[in-house]
Amino acid sequence: MKLSEILSVLPFYETTSATENVEISNIEVDSRKVTEGSLFVCINGFTVDGHDYVNQAIDNGAIAILAERSIDVFVPTILVADSSRAIAVIAEKFYDFPTKKLPLIGVTGTNGKTTVTYLLESIFNQYKMKTGVIGTIQMKIGSDSYPVTNTTPDALFLQKTFRQMSDENVDKAIMEVSSHALDLGRVYGCDFDIAVFTNLSQDHLDYHKSMDDYMHAKSLLFAQLGNSYSNEQKKYAVINQDDPNNDLLKRSTAQHVVTYGCHNEAQVMAADINLEVTKTSFTMNTPVGSIQIESQLIGMFNVYNMLAASAAAISANVPLQIIKDALFEIKGVSGRFEPVDGGQDFAAIVDYAHTPDSLENVLQTIKGFAKQNVYVVVGCGGDRDKTKRPLMAAIALKYADQVIITSDNPRTEDPKSILDDMTEGLEENHYKVIEDRHDAIFHAVSLAKADDIILIAGKGHETYQEIGNVRYNFDDREVAREAIQAKEK
Repeated sequence: MKLSEILSVLPFYETTSATENVEISNIEVDSRKVTEGSLFVCINGFTVDGHDYVNQAIDNGAIAILAERSIDVFVPTILVADSSRAIAVIAEKFYDFPTKKLPLIGVTGTNGKTTVTYLLESIFNQYKMKTGVIGTIQMKIGSDSYPVTNTTPDALFLQKTFRQMSDENVDKAIMEVSSHALDLGRVYGCDFDIAVFTNLSQDHLDYHKSMDDYMHAKSLLFAQLGNSYSNEQKKYAVINQDDPNNDLLKRSTAQHVVTYGCHNEAQVMAADINLEVTKTSFTMNTPVGSIQIESQLIGMFNVYNMLAASAAAISANVPLQIIKDALFEIKGVSGRFEPVDGGQDFAAIVDYAHTPDSLENVLQTIKGFAKQNVYVVVGCGGDRDKTKRPLMAAIALKYADQVIITSDNPRTEDPKSILDDMTEGLEENHYKVIEDRHDAIFHAVSLAKADDIILIAGKGHETYQEIGNVRYNFDDREVAREAIQAKEK
């Protein structure tokens, strides 16, 4: 595509030379990925400034530079006020506005995003639709999986991916949308059709100034649904009516609102809820009829996840019977209340619970069917919200018979300081601090007897532990399985 054509979508910019005859084959924000014929966009990020890598980009084949300040180079340079905003606009143009053609669902909230996206994937697949999913665990296009580095990638990656999904005949794209992504503008240019809100509880206060600021970031997804209506492309805001922030979200959007819940009156509601050790059942009442739901997903938090996914699917005109069949067949989501079975006579469960609210939800579920002791292995990540650390420990102590407090992903923090934050001021004393996560899991398994339950919380699907700036192979499920096998021997 001609550079002049790409730039046609920008309202104001300056150039150092003519752009009409410059043919762009690729757009990149990482100088290491630049190839011959690329437009290199300088982004000033948290840790690096793309302006410092212009020469490397040119050496790798960049034939034009888009930047926020003057750079002394021999290739055409385009100067804009904000390159982070500009990249979203030109990427959408370069990849031919893919989400104008591809129906897109965004899911935001503190907890449940991953589960809701995978429930939606199962529902649409049951309806014989090809799906694309972008989220915490991975990116999927149909049955093909790809790794991702952020819950919600940057605008350039997203537009390129949505174009690939469109080219591969995806019928529905489903994406987790983090508060960071909304606040940083990573989803600028994404034309959402349905926005789903799960819930809000304390998290990310290392980034957001307050819970109000955190909530405001979430509300941007609903504001960005647009302000006009179309019969050809109806848009919906799917909102948890039982969350106290529901009214703010409703006021944030001009689009059609679909509510769900279990307590406050909502359009999609669960009634006659029956929670068991191995399954969950309830009657789902909706604007298009009522149906009995039965699922292997357990716990009240999963009732809400199923309602959120169902409300979004109903908004997308999926029949109730299809939703029922999909929820019945799904076995679970990686690292979300995932059992580790090594033939032992006690239960071991790995869950991604890394916020006070999600940890409490999981432990409440476990206490509902626990016959004997409950053990919890829990830690908190480094370089993240410090205020939730004592809350996590206190919640674990509230529900567990024994708590093993350990490292999560300490990153660049001293693990001992994280553990001190977690244990400071604790009034209960039925806990043990074991810094090494491997040893902590082995210790919990060594304590377990018949019918006991071990919850290993915080990392879920992750297959690494981040210490310093290095990621080491570490999977809670594998370590738990090793510990169980060692105990059985």
